[in-house]
Amino acid sequence: MTSRRIRHDTLKYVLEKMLRVGVAGAHYRTRRMHGGTLGDVRLVTGQAETLDGRTVPYKLVLKIQKQWERYGDPGSWRREYDLYVSGFGKLFQPSLRWPECYHAEMRGNEWQIWMEYIQGVSGLALTGDMFINAAYELGRFQGRLYAQKPDILNRIANLSREDAAQKYYTYYRSSVRLYDYVRSEDCGIPRHLCAMLIDADERADSLFKSVEALPVIFCHRDFWVTNIFDLNGQIILIDWDTSGWGYLGEDLVSLIADEADVEHMTEYFDTCVPAYLRGFSEYVRSDIPDLHIRERIILHFGYRLVEWYLDAETEDRKKLQINTLQQIYRMGS
Repeated sequence: MTSRRIRHDTLKYVLEKMLRVGVAGAHYRTRRMHGGTLGDVRLVTGQAETLDGRTVPYKLVLKIQKQWERYGDPGSWRREYDLYVSGFGKLFQPSLRWPECYHAEMRGNEWQIWMEYIQGVSGLALTGDMFINAAYELGRFQGRLYAQKPDILNRIANLSREDAAQKYYTYYRSSVRLYDYVRSEDCGIPRHLCAMLIDADERADSLFKSVEALPVIFCHRDFWVTNIFDLNGQIILIDWDTSGWGYLGEDLVSLIADEADVEHMTEYFDTCVPAYLRGFSEYVRSDIPDLHIRERIILHFGYRLVEWYLDAETEDRKKLQINTLQQIYRMGS
């Protein structure tokens, strides 16, 4: 267990906001939390001594992010901080929200956010019904923002742009190692799966033109299982550093295919897409065209899965990537 020293005056301020009572002092310990984030995320636990003489146990999360540069998105390192201090949280409803923020501060090229600890169901422990609910609630949230067009979104300058998904595809497709491998005679990936990737490459330009005809909405852009928590039916999302403008349905690509429950991918494809559209249509009542989710999954994750296959250290890991590609191949059949 590792620990990190924190300022007692800051902790006292945070606890008073969290507990809504005066705090005389507090004991604490910290432990690094696991996850996909590039920041330092700590679980802070202890006991607070209140001014009215009580001793109250607490849990909260401290997230610290230093400046770094993501390919094609240099402002992403501070985006979560910018969103939290912008008032964006006012746009949520109880059915879908992010963790409550108790305190946020920028110190030079590093920010800190003290936030609510969420103890819900996440990752591959999410059930099929939870997947469907997450898709539905995201659709409702995005539909409401699209219909109402709250001015706060226009005031947030640091949001990712609509072409982020296309840039991501171009980045992976430009890898000579990956591009050549799926076309080589000694490729270990079944030929019908390689053909799926090659066909998607050949149709990429026309596909992106079709996607660009879809509504532009606010996207989370990292909507995968470890960032989704189900708390008694309430959906809580973490890690907003890649969020911004994108095309309708983009977040479903990650929900279904990003290190997801491989054995249920085709099931979630069949159930989550209509649930998402049902939620979106509660606010935007119009005919929704084809979202091209399967094709977008191939473009977004195809070469990435090839990379994971080539870099896999065990045969089981290689089989996992092939099985994932096979599930994508079967979608919609």
